[in-house]
Amino acid sequence: MEINNLALLAGGLATRLKPVTETIPKSMLDVAGIPFIHHQLNILKNKGIKKVVICAGAMGEQIKSYTDSNPLEGMEIIFSFDGEKLLGTGGALKKALSKLNENFFVMYGDSYLDTDFNDINKYFLDQNKKGLMTVFRNEGKWDISNIEFENGKILNYDKFSKNENMRHIDYGLGILTQSAFKNFSNEEVFDLAEVYKLLLKNNELAGFEVMERFYEIGSFSGLEETRKLLSKI
Repeated sequence: MEINNLALLAGGLATRLKPVTETIPKSMLDVAGIPFIHHQLNILKNKGIKKVVICAGAMGEQIKSYTDSNPLEGMEIIFSFDGEKLLGTGGALKKALSKLNENFFVMYGDSYLDTDFNDINKYFLDQNKKGLMTVFRNEGKWDISNIEFENGKILNYDKFSKNENMRHIDYGLGILTQSAFKNFSNEEVFDLAEVYKLLLKNNELAGFEVMERFYEIGSFSGLEETRKLLSKI
């Protein structure tokens, strides 16, 4: 069964990029001459994604205005807005569930990930779990490693309590089922990490190791690296 819909988490405040992001959302930052969101949607289309639900928050109307004016043929773009209060990455996903299929990819709004979505899709369906997290052997190089991963399994995931056995990092791409959110209420403010941790606790989280490094625009150094990469494409 092909999973061809994706939730894109683009509702954060991008505090690490201030003052640049005080008047523009991170997704609309110029990267190689066009807004970053265009690069994201283009690569997602090339990976076989046909529907993207953008979970938007602060200044999200700027993103919608751009995507409405610059549609990609063969891709449906839908928006789910947090509303008056930001719901966090988990809360935003919970609110968007009615617009998503039973199984869906989820990706962070500041990530550029050139990996094989089809392989990840097949692995997830074979595992019969409620969720999947892609991981990358980071060794603390590009960001702080936060995952213990051995023999194809996630043993520990914690964004705040690190230990020396954490050599991998959350790659920024996952697959979730609607049922992964059954323990969370509507309009609740929570982080996607809480969903992953609960699934891991209940042995419902598969892990898939990705070999291609990630690119991101969540920091000034990451933004510069991603600009260099995409200026060559």
